[in-house]
Amino acid sequence: MKVPLHKVERLFIDYLGKKQLKYTPERKVILKEVFSLNNHFEADELYFKLRQKKGQRISRATVYRTLPLLEESGLVRRVVFIDKHTHYELVYGNMHHEHLICINCGNVIEFYKKALEDSLEEVAREHSFDPIGHKLEITGCCKKCSKKFVK
Repeated sequence: MKVPLHKVERLFIDYLGKKQLKYTPERKVILKEVFSLNNHFEADELYFKLRQKKGQRISRATVYRTLPLLEESGLVRRVVFIDKHTHYELVYGNMHHEHLICINCGNVIEFYKKALEDSLEEVAREHSFDPIGHKLEITGCCKKCSKKFVK
């Protein structure tokens, strides 16, 4: 689902205000670019995309400092795949999901199972635990790679 930028912008501005931080033109450009992406991304990928655009003079450090703010504000979440690099994905406006990760080709399959979500909530209740989030990554081989290993 595509979220209107003005809604995301308002949430980010409010969050920055609570932290007594400014909503700079650079942060605005980064926010706009992040919410134009449709898949997982790394900080350096984002930086290089921004550098390719005419007139963008945003430093790598600014990108690396802004991403944690976007994460803390609940707009993106950090996920780490098998390559051990930190990837980010949009949270706001997107349904929660988990990941199947192919250890051979790196393909990432997103999925959602209500029964799994319900089970995780039940486990938290059983332990009088107040969860604020979770992430699940299942590693293995995708269908395409599994065929390569079958004789």
